[in-house]
Amino acid sequence: MSLTPLPASEVIARWTEFDTVIDARSEAEFALDHLPDAVNWPTLNNTQRIEIGTLYKQVNPFEARKRGAFMAARNIAAHIERELLDKARDWKPLAYCWRGGQRSGSLALVLSQIGFRVTLVEGGYKAFRAALVQDTARLVAALCFKVICGPTGSGKTRLLQTMAAAGAQVLDLEDLAQHRSSVLGAIPGQMQPSQKRFETLIWDKLRHFNANQPIFVESESKKVGNLSVPSCLIEAMRHSDCVDLQLSDEERVALLLEDYSHLVRDVTYFCDRLSVLIPLKGHKVVEAWQQQAHAGGFAPVVMDLLKQHYDPAYLQSMQRNFTGIAQAQKIQLPDRSSESLQAAAHQLFKECDDPQ
Repeated sequence: MSLTPLPASEVIARWTEFDTVIDARSEAEFALDHLPDAVNWPTLNNTQRIEIGTLYKQVNPFEARKRGAFMAARNIAAHIERELLDKARDWKPLAYCWRGGQRSGSLALVLSQIGFRVTLVEGGYKAFRAALVQDTARLVAALCFKVICGPTGSGKTRLLQTMAAAGAQVLDLEDLAQHRSSVLGAIPGQMQPSQKRFETLIWDKLRHFNANQPIFVESESKKVGNLSVPSCLIEAMRHSDCVDLQLSDEERVALLLEDYSHLVRDVTYFCDRLSVLIPLKGHKVVEAWQQQAHAGGFAPVVMDLLKQHYDPAYLQSMQRNFTGIAQAQKIQLPDRSSESLQAAAHQLFKECDDPQ
């Protein structure tokens, strides 16, 4: 039998040693957040976990453990039959549950009795998350960020995507958060992940970066939709070198109408989101925008939004928060075309390879 408990910090340091990461918690716990690349083998599923928890509180712990034991045994047997019959003896799994207790312990014990070398996360997911938060700060401190700035609609996200496709190191916080980071930034049909999931996704990206090359990131605020960027990361971004990306007003409007085409297709939703700006701009201004949108005048509404709301807020935020904006490298895009974005990406690549 080989069953080794391991502190979460050591699990992080030895991450590549494990063949499979097994989350023994319920499906709902797994969906909220889980370790990178983990597979979900519930020792108790959602319904069973509620049933055993209720029995534990309303009857007594002994009866709950008895009933939980046969449920867990059946589930573990099903996992073994489904997943392990073709595994070789040298397969090395890492298992965890909420606190590293009964659920993952039961699974790990059976796997070790079979003959597999099993590692158990001491303290479970809760301990791993604490170690992840600390490791995020360590990773951030070791990395060099280059912040893509520019007013709304200047093509920052498109430039990041172009650079990522070309092989640059890119941290796309909006993609991880499933939100475009503005009043109108919700993505139809997509829910934002939990705060814990967002932070895990960020850590997983950071740990794969090469510290000898810059990481390009957009000039986000502290929040992306309903999610908060880790404080250590936002502080590092705000004290990093900046790139000031510029695009003409007409091209910005056209770009936004392309990227937010779902708002053009759903005028009611667009106007409903505009209502959020009433406390800032007043009923008269917002109602005029809504009437114009219902009449099909999206381009002038977007131009007004840029000039009256987004651009002033952006300028104030940059001057207040990003120390490198005054000395930022300026890139003027001639238009929003992929060719212009590729030329800008090539310029940034060349400067990284041949710094002055």
